[in-house]
Amino acid sequence: MESLRYFFKYMNIGMLWLWRLGFGPLLSVWPTVFGRYLVITHTGRKSGLPRRTPVNYTLIDGEIYVTAGFGRTADWVRNTRVNPKVEVWLPDGWWAGVVEDVTGLEGHAGKLRRVLIDSGFATPLFGGFNPHTTSDAEIARATADYRLLHIRRIEARTGAGGPGEYAWVWPLLTFLLLLGRRRNP
Repeated sequence: MESLRYFFKYMNIGMLWLWRLGFGPLLSVWPTVFGRYLVITHTGRKSGLPRRTPVNYTLIDGEIYVTAGFGRTADWVRNTRVNPKVEVWLPDGWWAGVVEDVTGLEGHAGKLRRVLIDSGFATPLFGGFNPHTTSDAEIARATADYRLLHIRRIEARTGAGGPGEYAWVWPLLTFLLLLGRRRNP
């Protein structure tokens, strides 16, 4: 389990850079294979500093649902239990929101299955089952420690510090490369 946490820690760093460079929406371009991703910005429960974590998600009737495969021990889940106010970077926008744990409430199993399906390769690879064909009872056993969280969008966000904050790098690099090619024919 610990090696899996390290794997995700380093994979998440790369995913965050893709979002910051403006390529985040491309991560969700083929959800049935690669999954759907958003970035959740939460406040560290000890440090009080903003923290960003990419997570898989699904939309059900326009509402955002995410799951935590490491359950209550996931840092971002523990942080949102202390302070449920978050920001989310979605492929179609940036939102302020509030996280609510809906684990065990009515409709939980169906919503969790949808998140697991929209997690693409991650569920079969790390969960060890196919969310399309596995029975509800088997999914319940395999995901007993998972948390299902609902993120209620409060308002749209704009300005500095959001997704694509470093997107200006690409036009600059392109210009410099083209300029270099003109000088060295």
